[in-house]
Amino acid sequence: MSHLFNLPPIPSIPVLGEAGTYPIRRIFCVGRNYAAHAAEMGIEVDREKPFYFTKSAASAILSGARAAYPSGTDNYHHEMELAVAIGAPVHQVPVSEALSAVYGYCCALDMTRRDLQLSERAKQRPWDLGKDVESSAVFAPITKAASFGQIGEQRIHLEVNGQTRQDATLAELVWSVPEIISHLSGFYHLQPGDLIMTGTPAGVGAVLPGDIITGGVDGLEPISLTIGSAV
Repeated sequence: MSHLFNLPPIPSIPVLGEAGTYPIRRIFCVGRNYAAHAAEMGIEVDREKPFYFTKSAASAILSGARAAYPSGTDNYHHEMELAVAIGAPVHQVPVSEALSAVYGYCCALDMTRRDLQLSERAKQRPWDLGKDVESSAVFAPITKAASFGQIGEQRIHLEVNGQTRQDATLAELVWSVPEIISHLSGFYHLQPGDLIMTGTPAGVGAVLPGDIITGGVDGLEPISLTIGSAV
């Protein structure tokens, strides 16, 4: 059966050392996974269990892109994150086995219409308008898990126009990567192509058209994004 119209190609991410790319199936995001960031947002960390929101695969773009300042906001924020690329199907996987599902890791940006996120949160509404924004999920090339090694004290940082805004370590994650995968797999059959953005450290802030965002995680390819004019 033919389609009524053509869709864009499936978005994908380059992988270091591979000719092929990693196709994006779904994007899960962990909320408030650094205590200092939760505090700056006026919220306490929920240490009972992680919580999540999603971004559509259509929102994904690659590091080095120029992305328009989105409509409907005047408070567009950067959030630097470690992203986990799932490479094997898992469902209800125990924490002790969760890392077996990891294909690799990459730097990511969760760009956010902060004003809309906060106004919807105040009314106990979903965050979709604040979080699932066109060109708001930015991914650097993936490094395979074996090449990255154990997650520990690696620095995670972000700069805007060369000025440091976010600076922390992965050791500050409230919920570890194995804990996140195990918990999330209790609700979803995770599959290759699923990405998990693990949360952002303190220091989030607004960007403007013309700003250049750079960032990194020790041991991974760095990330960059240029904010274009409003559309």
